[in-house]
Amino acid sequence: MSTSAIHISNLLYRYAECLDAGQLIEAAELFCHARIKVQGQSDYLDHTALLGIWQQRIRIYPCGTPRTRHIISNPIIDIDEDAGTATIRSCYTVLQATATLPLQSIATGRYIDEFERVDGVWRFSFRDYSHLEMIGDLSEHLLMQVH
Repeated sequence: MSTSAIHISNLLYRYAECLDAGQLIEAAELFCHARIKVQGQSDYLDHTALLGIWQQRIRIYPCGTPRTRHIISNPIIDIDEDAGTATIRSCYTVLQATATLPLQSIATGRYIDEFERVDGVWRFSFRDYSHLEMIGDLSEHLLMQVH
C-alpha cells in the first residue's frame, strides 16, 4: 500500500474512532474543507452543519460515548498522485451494545469520499452520506426516530 493510501485510509479510520469515542467535534473537523451530501438535503452541508445534526441526533451515554463501533470495510481506493486527488468507496457497519440493547448491527451502508492533497497533507474534500442501506434497531443510538 502506498504512503498516500495509508494516509487517506487513516482519515477514514480516524473518523470512525472519533465518533465511537464521542468526539463529535473532532470528527466534524475532519470535514472542515469538505462538501457533505446527506439524504433528504438538496444543498451540501459544511462541517458545522454536520456537527449540529450529530449533536441533535446522536445519544451520548454517561461514559461519554454513543456505545457504538463503526467498522469501515472493503475500501476501493483510487489515487491520482499527479493531481493530488483520490476517491474511496467503502462500506460501513455500525455495531452497538447498551445496558438494554444486546450487541448488534444497527446500520450499514456505503461512504463515497473524495480527498485532496494540500501542502503535502491529505484531507476530505467531499463525503456522500446518502447511502444508508440497512437499518436495524436505532432506538438506543438516536434521540429521534428514523422512518
